Amino acid sequence: MDVFKAIQDRREITKFEVSKPIPEDVLEKVIDAGVFAPTGNNLPSKNLIVVQDRDMLDQLADTTPYMKWLKEAQAGIVVTGKPSVSKYWLQDASFACAFIWLEAVEVGLGSAFGAVYHSEDEEESQIREGYVSNLINIPEEQRIVAVLGLGYPAMTPDPKKHVPREEVVFYEKFGKSSK
Repeated sequence: MDVFKAIQDRREITKFEVSKPIPEDVLEKVIDAGVFAPTGNNLPSKNLIVVQDRDMLDQLADTTPYMKWLKEAQAGIVVTGKPSVSKYWLQDASFACAFIWLEAVEVGLGSAFGAVYHSEDEEESQIREGYVSNLINIPEEQRIVAVLGLGYPAMTPDPKKHVPREEVVFYEKFGKSSK
């Protein structure tokens, strides 16, 4: 599969086959996609914490009301950023999340994105990040961007209807939709 095909095929999978484990080599390939994701100035501004323990995944599912799918996931990857290392920590962690998700599609896995960091509500972000940090011992200076759930899809949703291209893409100046 090519990258564009993975982008087109990507769906948020929130129903996983609970009795089908992810082979270690497959999971390692997905992890490596996050490792090799670009970072600003090539600085080590992200960490990936891989969680496969069933009890821990169940606890992580309580991070927000929107992450219950972790109770069915076979693995989770907590993606953190390090503001003390790079001013681009959020972008770097976001790239890692995207690359992990696309590689998951490539290897036949489904993924769901659980936002932990909340850019518009610092109090809510601290509650979420504190909860995850306490569970898996993340140093205080790191920000927890997201938890990606992984597993084999129990069902694949239909494609979402995207905003029409002409409402998103402009040429040369904002608002100019033709070349």
